[in-house]
Amino acid sequence: MHLRPMILGACSILLMAGSALAQTKLTVATVNNGDMIRMQKLTDDFTAKNPGVTVEWVTMEENVLRQKVTTDIATKGGQYDIMTIGTYEVPIWAKQKWLVGLDNLGADYDVDDLIPAIRDGLSRDGKLYAAPFYGESSMVMYRKDLFEKAGLKMPDAPTWDFIADAARKITDKPGEVYGICLRGKAGWGENMAFLTATANSFGARWFDEKWKPQFDQPEWKQVLDFYIKLMKDAGPPGASSNGFNENLALFQSGKCGMWIDATVAASFVSNPKESKVADKVGYALAPDNGLGKRGNWLWAWSLAIPAGTKKQDVAEKFIAWATGKGYAELVASKEGWANVPPGTRKSLYANAKYQEAAPFAKMTLDSINAADPNKPTVKPVPYTGVQFVAIPEFQGIGTAVGQQFSAALAGTATADVALKNAQQLTEREMTKGGYIK
Repeated sequence: MHLRPMILGACSILLMAGSALAQTKLTVATVNNGDMIRMQKLTDDFTAKNPGVTVEWVTMEENVLRQKVTTDIATKGGQYDIMTIGTYEVPIWAKQKWLVGLDNLGADYDVDDLIPAIRDGLSRDGKLYAAPFYGESSMVMYRKDLFEKAGLKMPDAPTWDFIADAARKITDKPGEVYGICLRGKAGWGENMAFLTATANSFGARWFDEKWKPQFDQPEWKQVLDFYIKLMKDAGPPGASSNGFNENLALFQSGKCGMWIDATVAASFVSNPKESKVADKVGYALAPDNGLGKRGNWLWAWSLAIPAGTKKQDVAEKFIAWATGKGYAELVASKEGWANVPPGTRKSLYANAKYQEAAPFAKMTLDSINAADPNKPTVKPVPYTGVQFVAIPEFQGIGTAVGQQFSAALAGTATADVALKNAQQLTEREMTKGGYIK
């Protein structure tokens, strides 16, 4: 007599559990870069394979993304199920136990196919804590037609002197062609990524072996003077507001003779649908000064799961989809092999179709392999990281120093004042953090 209601009750509980499982919403925080925007357009492929799962995208400019995800994870806010973070955050956050270890990406994920330098930067004690969506170093992208016209030949491995000389020679300000476009927008991952990597090649470093800041040393003065003068002579107007996306737009519209930036930009500048100069682009390694270090960085934008999530299983499925080998094939089928996210898997660089479609493939891989996060500088240092210092305090310090250097580029402060302020604020924060007495 009482069985029927009990059975009905059990059925309704099962149905409710089934519908909860079938209606999982994943909230993904990501950066507004081209590869991520392309991933959003292809999400239907994932949701078709995982019925009942919906994906909500929260897309932000780089500096804003960093601020939002850092606040959310540090306060256990739980706003995001998947976060796009980089090589800087992963080891620090894994140590804090803020991230889920990625052990369950599926039998066909092939973690050993990940490029060692990229994989190591996203691991702690041998365990992967974020899966790389794309990996990058930095390199020179240049206009072969402008070089030819000026009677110049770009070496595969140029020096800074050559770059500066060439930039001035190919500048045509009345014709709105600027010899070089470089990051000027303040941010530890914007202008300071470029300037820190550049500083390595000038013999500068953030800290000496005892964690004493080094902005009062002659190498930093040389870096900043060189950069400001070069940008004044051969850079676009308003350069102190330009980050990755702004310089990309300038290059694609034919206004930059050279651009030294992320290797990932190569597929965008060489895409005829997006770039007016697609058939005129050449590539070279980031410059050096003959001191044994090139001005190139190492980075991977990666997908990670915050600890404490209630949607770990579905989040892992999404990450395996977005960073697995099948995703590369999906992008290739829709957009061509040249537009596959670069810099993460050995198999991509062994793929003849990719090599043929992507003239920048070899230079990208060579650039990634040229970066050494364990020995980033000419003089010894107590830190790892090429274009960043892998300590929690760097996010705040790097952005504050970036604001000083952006002001110097804009002309609202002198290089000397910017360096003095950088030294003082960095010393203050490092004393507060207990690194120096």
